[in-house]
Amino acid sequence: MRFLRFFSWVGVSLFVIGLMATAQVAGTHDLNHVTFVAPIRVGGSLLPAGDYEVRHAMEGADHVMVFQAANHKHPEVRAHCQLVQLGAKADQTRTVYELNASGERVLQELVFGGDSVKHVFF
Repeated sequence: MRFLRFFSWVGVSLFVIGLMATAQVAGTHDLNHVTFVAPIRVGGSLLPAGDYEVRHAMEGADHVMVFQAANHKHPEVRAHCQLVQLGAKADQTRTVYELNASGERVLQELVFGGDSVKHVFF
């Protein structure tokens, strides 16, 4: 009977630890903010210039960034990304983009101040 109780406790503990591990990705914050000074293409969608709330989410084993306009006037945009560890915590938020053939900015990387990872979009 003691062994059954012990193994039940161990099982529940491992389950809770697993939930906590998936709830927070190491090196990221739950909610971030970014301002795009010009329209930018993210995950195939063109976001207007402005302020955005950005959440990091998991879809199975995939990392996804969810962009929502701060004024909530535009639908949210989801974009898959890969996390790349930084050598140290970033001191400021920065974006890296390329210009496509149409002259649109296309988001390549996003780093949030205080995070120890960067988000690389594909």
